[in-house]
Amino acid sequence: MLYSIREQTSRTILSRTSGFLLAAGFTHSLTPARNCTFGCSYCYVPTMRVQGGLRPEDWRHWGHHTTFKSNAGELLRRELRPEQVIYCSPLTDPYQPAEGERRLMPEVLAEVGANPPGMFVMQTRGPLILRDLELLQAIPRLRISFSVTTDDEAVRQRFEPHCAPLAERLRVMRTLRAAGLRVHATLAPLLPCDPGRLAAMVLEATGEDLIGDPLHVRSEKPRGATTREAGLRLLERYPDFDSAAALATIEQAAIGAGRRFGTGPAAFGWLTTPA
Repeated sequence: MLYSIREQTSRTILSRTSGFLLAAGFTHSLTPARNCTFGCSYCYVPTMRVQGGLRPEDWRHWGHHTTFKSNAGELLRRELRPEQVIYCSPLTDPYQPAEGERRLMPEVLAEVGANPPGMFVMQTRGPLILRDLELLQAIPRLRISFSVTTDDEAVRQRFEPHCAPLAERLRVMRTLRAAGLRVHATLAPLLPCDPGRLAAMVLEATGEDLIGDPLHVRSEKPRGATTREAGLRLLERYPDFDSAAALATIEQAAIGAGRRFGTGPAAFGWLTTPA
């Protein structure tokens, strides 16, 4: 995959939450870069446009470049507070492919570990997170939410070709768990899959409650972020996939394993509680 890496200094790194994240219990979000080099077909962020802090070149060329906030560590040193509940990251995967070259997250995590907030939640689908395992272990109140979208490799390659295969994601979740970290599988967005098989795999890997969310279409969500058109066009190839039925199957699998499964802000709110 070809992409370019850019840098800029920012005036702030932590943003007050609103909408979905506020309803889930987060006080602040942390986005280390603008534009994501995973470039997933379904990503909702480009549909937010200026509301997501993007520039036209970002949503027109999603995944082709990323712009890192080069002074992130310095800003965090000033802005971190013990009462904050922080979600990292709603707009760019902190372990996107370009992070392997730029290495911004070690600086971010070092600051979070030195000045820990009330809760720090890391949302990613990137196996690169294991590079920073020791820094993650130094954060006293941490949850990791690891994205898994399907159990079908052909589906994964079609919708998110630059993301890791399922087997590698399962390995990463098991490794994080074995290191003493709490890691949840986030089935979002839920792509065409065998829901029972998918649920069994991630429940075994994490031992935690499951969180999910279906793809969103504009007809059902007239305002705010929604699935990119590229993802919706791919979904048309799977007319027999019933996301509502899949979510119900996953819920029953979670209940059978003594765990919860939920969607929306209420379920993402499970990540904000230390217990």
